[in-house]
Amino acid sequence: MNPEAMQPFGKALLAYFEGDTAAELTIRRDDGRETPLPVSWFFRDASRFTPVDRAALEHCAGRVLDAGAGTGLHSLVLQQRGLRVVAIDVSPHAVTVMKRRGLTEVRSADVLEFQGGPFDTLLMMGHGIGMVETIDGLDRFLAHARSLIAENGQILLDSMDVRVTDDAGNLAYQEANRKAGRYIGEIRMQFEFRRQQGPVCGWLQVDSDTLTDHSALAGWRCAIIHRETDGNYLARLTQRRRP
Repeated sequence: MNPEAMQPFGKALLAYFEGDTAAELTIRRDDGRETPLPVSWFFRDASRFTPVDRAALEHCAGRVLDAGAGTGLHSLVLQQRGLRVVAIDVSPHAVTVMKRRGLTEVRSADVLEFQGGPFDTLLMMGHGIGMVETIDGLDRFLAHARSLIAENGQILLDSMDVRVTDDAGNLAYQEANRKAGRYIGEIRMQFEFRRQQGPVCGWLQVDSDTLTDHSALAGWRCAIIHRETDGNYLARLTQRRRP
């Protein structure tokens, strides 16, 4: 993920933290569709966590790497529970916010290049797996993650099955991806905050069947441990033992 693409996102987080509680991020897809996103969502407390959030936190164990941690909302809960957490994000503004919120181990890093470890849990929430951008990027991540995870460790990630929709615009977008030879969940978009636009980047929304198949090819077992009717789901990946 290009850090420049995340600049508006990081600046929006810092603006909210410093008092702009009405801060709003715009996500613009390359077909022109715009989605406003209140930044307050990234600062919600545990009482506003989704069922996917809660299931993920209950499965966290040992030393945790929270990749694409944003404001650290999940890391803070885990730290309070006594787990050792390393929170990373490509946005320096997000790193600043997390440090000021009280997280003890925070680093500016891209998970695809991070060399720390081993960790017992790699946590990627908020559809953070999207940062791999494409199916090819997913394969690179799954290969690299083996160097980050202890032998009996796990990856916990959430994503969205974009097939679960009856929205005409989304269906047309998926069909355009098919015709272009792309996976239907390979989205191209940009973030905007206060009229500052980042460069267009990829964002992957991967259905659980595709995730399971690609995980198996990379030596992971994939189990879906929570699924919502809107297509959101939580997956747990564990390493297959090498022969």
